[in-house]
Amino acid sequence: MADQDGARLIDEIRALEVEKSALAARQARLTVAFEQLQRRQQCHLGIPADRLGAGIGAQIALARGESPAKGNRLVGLAKALVTEMPHTLAAVETGQLNEWRATLLVRETASLSAADRSSVDEELVPDTGTLTGAGDRAVVAAARAAAYRRDPRSVTQRAAHAATERHVSLRPAPDTMCYLTALLPVSAGVAVHAALTRHADTLRSGGDERARGQIMADDLVEWTTGTPGGITGIEIQLIMTDRTLFQGDSEPARIPGYGVVPAGWARDALTQTQGPGKGRGRDGAKARAQDQGNGARTTGGGTTGGDTTPGGTNPGSDALNVWVRRLYTAPGTGELVAMDSRARLFPAPLRRFIQARDDTCRTPYCDAPIRHHDHIVPWHNGGTTSLENAAGLCEACNHTKETPGWSVKPRPGPARADRLRHTIELRTPTGHSYHSTAPPLPGTSQPEHLARAS
Repeated sequence: MADQDGARLIDEIRALEVEKSALAARQARLTVAFEQLQRRQQCHLGIPADRLGAGIGAQIALARGESPAKGNRLVGLAKALVTEMPHTLAAVETGQLNEWRATLLVRETASLSAADRSSVDEELVPDTGTLTGAGDRAVVAAARAAAYRRDPRSVTQRAAHAATERHVSLRPAPDTMCYLTALLPVSAGVAVHAALTRHADTLRSGGDERARGQIMADDLVEWTTGTPGGITGIEIQLIMTDRTLFQGDSEPARIPGYGVVPAGWARDALTQTQGPGKGRGRDGAKARAQDQGNGARTTGGGTTGGDTTPGGTNPGSDALNVWVRRLYTAPGTGELVAMDSRARLFPAPLRRFIQARDDTCRTPYCDAPIRHHDHIVPWHNGGTTSLENAAGLCEACNHTKETPGWSVKPRPGPARADRLRHTIELRTPTGHSYHSTAPPLPGTSQPEHLARAS
């Protein structure tokens, strides 16, 4: 009986997987239909040819609960499958191929002409058995080999162009860790890894008790920043309540752009005397206090957010400068007190407020770093340079909101002390609305109706 139940469960799991793939194929067809409809409407509105298609990926992303960057990739995937790779699309519809492996096939044939891509699609059709039981690496290898046989020059040119896309990125990891990722040409990447490995092996043979991976990580930080532990004149912000900072409260702190960190870790970061590795570090931390800009106050007592900035120290000095700035918030909701300005550009203190309040791009589902401090109601339309009329956006989302048919406005809340946190309403060309509420600062509760996006 147990064996029969197990078989039934596996059969249902498989059936659901097939259904998921079929739904993904249906989404691809609908995405292409929507993209074509939007392009026709944009042509009718007189949008220049080089701007046709703007905002389409963002609308798909909002509908699917994804970031705008992924929305553009989903549109590209859908167009490739529907218009150039019908066999792959059919395999997804029947559950022979899932959406991710179809994405790999599309990615590895991106440099080919439409005719060559269709030829690869026909060669690798599941009926041939080429991809039966193949994992991700095998799928990529098969697609690359097929692409190279048809157009070796384009594949070579693509590899040469890839070097221009080298970059370094940072993303959060659990337990106050992060992933520092470098996309490098293979020769450079191998050389960096080999140098770190050789040095770690040398230290290990000399009696260093750290694991090889720990030594490599510590060396990477020290070689890049020039100091053990990486503490330099670079600004690192911590936002926490006064209770967490001075009274040992357990309310978590927040690092803008990273996320929540434990209270104890945040306090230790301000007074840490030991660096990573073999006890190397900086001590003698000095604290200074400074009010934030306009000296605003809230009624009923406000939450204080400490914004700590390790200042620029001399290379030979062991002193770590810590600045504490007070951010006053409304009780209960954590709404930052507004700071108004008649200037068109947001002054530095107000930009700091926006950065502290919004944390990352305010477009729903977008976690990109804030690059633009945007007027929600445009300045040329009478919008004020104020905290209420400001939103932190990434560059791509700021350009998207300027596309015809898009609109953004502050979403009014009840005029009382416990009013909603700063909320904006984003409306797309199809008339769909999405709401974004500023995330809660440390020390404030987050009722369900105050979710980041609704």
